[in-house]
Amino acid sequence: MRANTPATTTNTSGVRGTSTIGVAPLGETLIEAGAITRTQLEAALASQREGGDHRLLGEVLVSLGFADEAIIAEGLAAGCGLPFVRDPARIADPTVVELLSRDFARQHRVLPLFLVRGTLTIAAAEPSNVYLFEEIARRTGHRVQVAAASACELEAAIENWLPAANVFVIDDIHDGVESADLTVLERQVSEITDLAEIAGHGPVVRLVNWLIHDAVEEGASDIHVEPGDRDLRIRFRIDGRLHEKIRPPHRMAPAITSRIKIMAELDIAERRLPQDGDIHVLLDGRRVDLRVSTMSGRQGEKVVIRIIDSRNAIVAPERLGMSVSIRDAWSDLLAAPNGVVLVTGPTGSGKSTTLYSALGSMDADSLNLSTIEDPVEAVIPGVNQFQVNERTGFSFPSALRSMLRQDPDVVMVGEIRDEETAAIAAQAALTGHLVLSSLHTNDACAAPVRLVNLGVEPFLVATVLRGVLAQRLIRRICPQCRREVDVEASVRRMVEAVAEVDGFHAGEGCQRCRGTGFSGRAGVFELLRPDQAICDAISASVPHRELAEIARNAGFESMRIDGLRKVAEGLTTVEEVLAATAA
Repeated sequence: MRANTPATTTNTSGVRGTSTIGVAPLGETLIEAGAITRTQLEAALASQREGGDHRLLGEVLVSLGFADEAIIAEGLAAGCGLPFVRDPARIADPTVVELLSRDFARQHRVLPLFLVRGTLTIAAAEPSNVYLFEEIARRTGHRVQVAAASACELEAAIENWLPAANVFVIDDIHDGVESADLTVLERQVSEITDLAEIAGHGPVVRLVNWLIHDAVEEGASDIHVEPGDRDLRIRFRIDGRLHEKIRPPHRMAPAITSRIKIMAELDIAERRLPQDGDIHVLLDGRRVDLRVSTMSGRQGEKVVIRIIDSRNAIVAPERLGMSVSIRDAWSDLLAAPNGVVLVTGPTGSGKSTTLYSALGSMDADSLNLSTIEDPVEAVIPGVNQFQVNERTGFSFPSALRSMLRQDPDVVMVGEIRDEETAAIAAQAALTGHLVLSSLHTNDACAAPVRLVNLGVEPFLVATVLRGVLAQRLIRRICPQCRREVDVEASVRRMVEAVAEVDGFHAGEGCQRCRGTGFSGRAGVFELLRPDQAICDAISASVPHRELAEIARNAGFESMRIDGLRKVAEGLTTVEEVLAATAA
């Protein structure tokens, strides 16, 4: 902030900027506003003269406790006839914040607020710096209008709103892409030979932004960009199934692929070797992370984008779809002071979501919660998260060893993949830590057998294993087109064997569910909590089938039973359950 206050002027650069001519001094402005007394002003001026540290008057007033930053900033604004903005983060338009980089905004304490008819309104902590606003006009290509704001509120707003270097804002994409648009786009990009120039071409940028925007809004987990001989097939994976979104002409493949690679900071010239990268986008003010994988094939580069939406990253336990009995037992396991708790299932069965939900339900204020992941899929408030990097030697085993020296209460290991990780996890459980992790097994009873096969001693598995939650994902019947249906007698008997049934339901197919009859997914679960008989069987290294029989005799219920109960509740169909729980 400056002791002298600026007046608003318009200069030749198109900046509605500031000058220091004919403006009331800051002190007098604050006195007139009743913010300080004349005695306080005189004391501050005396301190400024005696200090010899060249502090500005506003800084002296704040240090003496006579005024706060917001009052000083408002006084500066009033003195030069500028509007004063309170809480700039609240009114900032997320579609214009990326006009300035975060580093530039931090350095100069400025924040783009909104853009109206070619005039960019900027909130600034130092509204007298006309040269700064000339530079902003040059950088953005817009006329600049200045409003004042307090430095502390601006700094907070910059951290919350301005994207990092590789964060892209893709809001306000309202119009779809019709085939006619694609024809025009194809003609435009065919005239450009440089890949980087093509990828930065406006229509290409809009097309890729539209695809990402719609994928997130439609709840897709992945975007598949697949080159063919004649066209480029782009599909969204929604509720576990792939749905075609659009088919641009094949000659557009390099433009679209290169744009995605530039956003992910990949090498656009490398088209032979697989590449992996990340993209971060802001959509409706929230951050969405994208994992990009490229692989070269006969027809060209195939790109898959995994979408990790922070809106869906941390799911409350009651929204996972667990029955009350399983949810209560699961909560008991998470409250254990030590031991190993596993979540099992194939890829795409929701294991990470369940583990994140478990961590999100714990008391991060009183516990040291830490994770080792590959990659970190979502940020969990209050949890220390670490990403492995095999190239630097920071593997699951080495990360777990290091973490155990960090005094953790709960450790989440993304996946137990090898003997070393399994052994360290078991030892950690023995020494008073609760270890959460995942395994790739078909059912809960296969998990202890898998640990033994990895090289962990059977008696150690029996000692540390507190529980295993196996799961699959099933599609929910669309509530919009849900109707009662007739089923075969054998199907009715199958469901009635585990639950009372009033009727069976299915979805007819509608616009909301894209004609599938399903909308959204839920989990089906089975939970193994080893009792003495099961522990003895694990110690004796009994085969999987025998262990499952012992568990059933102890009251263990399979995922299929859980799924059939959901059929009885009208949540899904028998066909979905049978397909998801097939051995």
